[in-house]
Order: sequence, then C-alpha cells, then structure tokens
Amino acid sequence: MPFFLALTLNRFHNENDFNIIFVTSLCVLTASAQIKMSNRIKIAHTTSDFPIEKLDDKAWDAASEVTIDTYWSGVSAPTERQFTARLLWSETAFYVKFETNQGEPLVVSEKPDITAKTNGLWDRDVCEIFIAPDKNKRNKYFEFEIAPTGEWIDLGIEITRKKRLTDLDYNSGMTTAVRIENEKVVMAIKIEWKAFWKTPRSKDIWLGNIFRCVGKDPTRGYLTWQATKTKQPSFHVPSKFGEFEFVK
Repeated sequence: MPFFLALTLNRFHNENDFNIIFVTSLCVLTASAQIKMSNRIKIAHTTSDFPIEKLDDKAWDAASEVTIDTYWSGVSAPTERQFTARLLWSETAFYVKFETNQGEPLVVSEKPDITAKTNGLWDRDVCEIFIAPDKNKRNKYFEFEIAPTGEWIDLGIEITRKKRLTDLDYNSGMTTAVRIENEKVVMAIKIEWKAFWKTPRSKDIWLGNIFRCVGKDPTRGYLTWQATKTKQPSFHVPSKFGEFEFVK
C-alpha cells in the first residue's frame, strides 16, 4: 500500500484528484479482499433438471464461478494449477462443475473403469467436494471425487475423537461427465438429494469444502477453497469448512 500511495502522489498534484483515486482504489482492493476471503458460496437454483453430460447447458450460466487458486496451506498456487467450480441445485439434484487449468501431464489411470467407484482415486488427478448437510454435525459429511478419465468415488465420512470412519459402501448414485480440452479439463457431477436423505430449501446453509489434487510427488499440488492449514496436506478438516447457501 505505501508504494501505491507514493506513485499516486507523484502522478496527481491536485488534492481532489488524489482523494478520488485513493477512495476508488481502496474500494476495489476491499471488494477483492472480500471475494478472496469469502467462506460462503451462494448456490443458484435451476428450475429445470438436465443430464450431467450437458457441460455447456445454459443453466450453468446462473451459477457463480468460484476461483480456487491456493494450496491447502494458504500459499498461492501457480496459474496452470488453478481451477474454478460452479454449483447449482434443483428440486431433485445437486450439480457441480469443475474447470481445471492443465499445464502439466495428466496423472490418471491407463485403464479407467467408470462402471464402479474407484478406491484410491485421490492418489491421481482429481477434483473433490465435501458436503455436510447438517451444519450442526460438521464431522459427518460426504465425499465426492471425479477424475479427468470420468472415474469417480463417493464416500460417507465421520470424524471421531480417535479416528476417521469411512463408509466405502455408501452409494449416492452420482453421475459424472468429463471433457479434456487444450490445457483444460472440464468435469461435472450430479447427485440426487436422496443421496443425502434430505432436500435443501431456499436459504438453507450446508457446510463443505472444494479441492483439487494435481501432479506427481515431490511437486504434487493440493488446492483448497478453504485452506485447512495443516502441517501436512490434509482435506479432512471439518473445522475449516465453508458455507453453501441455497438461494432462489
């Protein structure tokens, strides 16, 4: 900020000009900071359901684009690893679309199987979303992952005082779609509300977080919407979950 002020003072000799520039710039910086620091996503409602294969359906235009550009530690990730997420809801289902920058070779299975969930999918390139339907029980949530190959996995998670419990038999009925483009991958998930045993109403708030795993060790990247800031990369930190607000 001091460097910016010095440049402004040198360029503008009129005090009124300086005040206008300073106030305008301060407002822009403040707005940017609020967007960057926001821990809430307002999920737009769509009145018509559509197959998840329609990655360019006009309904996606109503969804706010959330840019995720930091690692789990809070440190900025390079542009070629950043990604965006769009969230939508209807009366019957929840939709998520990821668009990832791909500036390095894909880390994927050579023989993907999309007919069943892929255990250990998190060891390759994936995007993930955690969803806790009950904000008063944030330690109980669902994990959904999708890979550029179309592989997927859904899990029920509960964090106890002693350990993390994982329900590998959880069956959400999720459907997926992917498209690999030049230096970009588009992936989408559709989950019907019956997978959560409840349907949200307008103004309801659920909790969760959004992630991406990309690349190989020792430079593998772990990006998060809400930084978990653990010593080692970890996504399973319910205390850091953000808010998902359903709006109409």
